[in-house]
Amino acid sequence: MNERMSKMKTDLTSFWQSRSKRQKGTLIGLLTAIIVGAALITYFSTRVTYAPLYSNLTAAEVGQIKEQLDTQGVKSQIDAGGTAISVPKDQVDTLIVNLASQGFPKSGEIDYSFFSQNASFGMTDNEFNVIKMASIQTEIANLMKNIEGVKDAKVMLNLPEQSTFVSERDKNKDASASIVLNTAPGQQFSEEQVRTLYNLVSKSVPNLSTENIVITNQYNEYFDLASGDGSEGNVASAGNQLAVKKQIEKDIQRQVQSLLGNIMGTGKAIVTVTSDIDFTKENREENLVEPVDKENMSGIEISAQKINETYTGANAGATGTPEAESTTDNFTNYQAGSGDGNGDYEKTSDTVNKEVNRIKRQIAESPYRVRDLGIQVVVEPPKADDPTSLEATTQTDIKTMLASIVRTSIDKNSAGQLSDADVEQKVTVSVQKLNGKAEQTTPTSPTIPWWVWVIGGILLVVIALLAFFMIRSRKKDEEEEFEFDEDYEEIDVDDISDEKETEGTVRRKQLEKMAKEKPEDFAKLLRSWISEE
Repeated sequence: MNERMSKMKTDLTSFWQSRSKRQKGTLIGLLTAIIVGAALITYFSTRVTYAPLYSNLTAAEVGQIKEQLDTQGVKSQIDAGGTAISVPKDQVDTLIVNLASQGFPKSGEIDYSFFSQNASFGMTDNEFNVIKMASIQTEIANLMKNIEGVKDAKVMLNLPEQSTFVSERDKNKDASASIVLNTAPGQQFSEEQVRTLYNLVSKSVPNLSTENIVITNQYNEYFDLASGDGSEGNVASAGNQLAVKKQIEKDIQRQVQSLLGNIMGTGKAIVTVTSDIDFTKENREENLVEPVDKENMSGIEISAQKINETYTGANAGATGTPEAESTTDNFTNYQAGSGDGNGDYEKTSDTVNKEVNRIKRQIAESPYRVRDLGIQVVVEPPKADDPTSLEATTQTDIKTMLASIVRTSIDKNSAGQLSDADVEQKVTVSVQKLNGKAEQTTPTSPTIPWWVWVIGGILLVVIALLAFFMIRSRKKDEEEEFEFDEDYEEIDVDDISDEKETEGTVRRKQLEKMAKEKPEDFAKLLRSWISEE
């Protein structure tokens, strides 16, 4: 064995020494490329691509699923701070079905299925009431999860105890509910969605009115139900007026924040808005008459009549005592005149009927109007520690834009004509460093690093070069061998050895061969010969 290893070492050494520097470099590069290529192939072929199996779970649920996956021998990893678990991408669908058939994820919540699985005659009334309460809370939470924007929900109900004897004190006890929703940051629900949430709870629990329901999220933001029928004029209560005021301020604040974000950059400005809202509501009725032709103050002609009467003749004149001259005139002693007379008669009558515009208006003024508005803005300069790094023109442009928003938002009838000085007093722009803003981290997507592509490209180039040099070297070796064979054939060398092969010559050659190939055996043979002599 040692002789074989020694022979292999000798052959390799002689082979290596017989190679040129170019061939040595080619062999080293080829060996390195093979090793690196095999490593990369092994890495990419054995790499596991993970995909989310479940997300938004509790730590207990993640632990249960992790234990079950480990039992089945499935590789898994926990993500999102312990609220999600990922498995190999090609096993996601199969594992979801298998785990669902086994009842995973087990949230530990009690729902209506608990009664069918744990029905028992030994259950006390208190146990039944506790389980019933937990089941109702779980079912309401599951209903709310179906609303868009609700990730999770926790429901706490407070139901009055039912008594056999109903007293006035028991009648005044109403059910109540407190709900905490898990929503995304900045999630805003429409009025219809909020009303749906309140109705889901109110209709699921007996004797629970919407006034006794409180809904908030994990950020302590309340979702209040708009009272009344939702009409424009229903802002009489103080709560509704405050809600309208906040909504107006929030809308303007978002508009200004978005505008400054595009100018200064995200997180470079803070905006606050204050407002004075007039909630005086006015309803009036107007009955107006206006001419059709306002220039001539004339209406439109709808009908016209013209009458002309003329008379000429000779008749006796009228006689008698006029009533005005005799107080005893009873219209019976009128006597015809005795004399003759000539008379002319002419009558002209023009009648034109004109129509005018008759306007009847029933006006309901807006239930609120912006009486005054103030906008305060804090802007961080490009260099946070150097307020002068913000150009004066930029600051002037910001003030001009804010002044335009104020001027168009304030009601003209309430505030009158605003001068530039008045508007400027309602806008404040401060330039300073923002110390309280939170640093935002951008999530990184699981992509292949750039260095992998670089290494892959280098390896491809190296392999291509090695292949090129190997082919070139092989062709060159073939040409050299071909030339050597031709020279060998052209030179005819006679055997100069006149020595005849005898038994001694053959034995000597065998000993020389043994001394070269098997020196240890040759040494042993010599020792044995010496000991025999």
